[in-house]
Amino acid sequence: MIANFRASPAPNDAMPRREIDLSTLVRPAATSRVSAMAAGLTGSEILKIAAEIRTMVRDGATICNLTVGDFDPAQFPIPARLRDEVTQALARGETNYPPADGVLELRQAVQAYYKRELGLSYPLESILIAGGARPIIYGIYRSLVDVGDRVVYPLPSWNNNHYVHLVGATGVPIPCTSAAQFLPTAADLTPALAGARLVCLNSPLNPSGTAIDAKVLAEICAAIVAENARREGTGERPLFLMYDHIYWPLCVGDTRHVTPPEVLPEMARYTVFVDGISKAFAATGLRVGWAVGPADIIGRMGAIIGHMGAWAPRAEQVATAAFLTDVAAQEEFRATFIPGLQCRLDAAYRGLDRMRTRGLPVEALPPMGAIYLTARIAPFGKKTAGGVVLKTNDDVRRWMLDASQVAVVPFQAFGVPEDSGWYRLSVGAASEAAIVAGMSRLEAAFAQLS
Repeated sequence: MIANFRASPAPNDAMPRREIDLSTLVRPAATSRVSAMAAGLTGSEILKIAAEIRTMVRDGATICNLTVGDFDPAQFPIPARLRDEVTQALARGETNYPPADGVLELRQAVQAYYKRELGLSYPLESILIAGGARPIIYGIYRSLVDVGDRVVYPLPSWNNNHYVHLVGATGVPIPCTSAAQFLPTAADLTPALAGARLVCLNSPLNPSGTAIDAKVLAEICAAIVAENARREGTGERPLFLMYDHIYWPLCVGDTRHVTPPEVLPEMARYTVFVDGISKAFAATGLRVGWAVGPADIIGRMGAIIGHMGAWAPRAEQVATAAFLTDVAAQEEFRATFIPGLQCRLDAAYRGLDRMRTRGLPVEALPPMGAIYLTARIAPFGKKTAGGVVLKTNDDVRRWMLDASQVAVVPFQAFGVPEDSGWYRLSVGAASEAAIVAGMSRLEAAFAQLS
């Protein structure tokens, strides 16, 4: 006997739903409802400042926005070949799940890219694709660091303090100075290596835009290898290096990027690279990143990222594979991209250095790479036209925004606790003309202080 089924009424035949206001139920204030980790996690200071700037721009303000480490597509569009390959991949129906470790063609393309551009020859099982650099960094922390393990990283640095919190590790921040271009030396790091599980380095550095020297990196690597040699036979787990070089193709001037295995091949056993197309090709929104490192670590990272579902979209992976194999397209893109970054960095540096020569409390480090310039702007103790005495980095940041419409990020966003007067200026979302005008307005604003 065949049962008679009655079809459910179509939505437009159904009775209207009664609206239920849930606003009072979903806004509880008690932090005890979440985990201790979530309760103690702080949001990004950079994103908070950027949201403030977006609101001002929507309200009609003209801002020289030097905050978020991103690119305005109107200033820096992605490479035409990459754009076309994404469009074609979507048209072909490349919209299903990618393999958990990445599309094979992209892993092969990254393998060839590293051999061609960096002189590093890795096996395919040493390469993992993910949805940008952030899942890669989290995967490194999760794969290597247990609760209570010590993680050594320089100050300033991007988000290491937050990743330490996420995995319940013990952070060992190493303060770095402007005299050392805010980069650590072997002398800085070596005393902290005993008992540590992970060292985190970033070059070119976010936030300073400075790059580590080959000799300095070789000395750091030698210290890590020596520490691991000491641990052999003791049962102590090895010490690893997370080498975040997401900005390495953006070195400017005479700066030459170097890698740990280049200066000391033994470091290949202990180094996991963080990389991707986000900054190298102004493609932050495409979310294609990769890790390169020891195959055993990469395999565990792949399992973690697979459970997270933090894969790069398939169409973007296929497109990136095609683009990375097209050397001519990459060179064509860089021919305008790198000079475009350099002229903006130089414009900001010239403007700040002009203020320094006038005796204003300003200094800046010459740009070496990435999309960042770092500057000390320190009119502490001065009073604004509105009667506010400038005491903290945030006081100065707000004065700059109000008096000159220049938006920057203080070093507190990069883990530095003290009000040192140092700020990051990011040039990817501003034109050269906007930066020149912004520096002129900032110089004029100093005259209003008393």
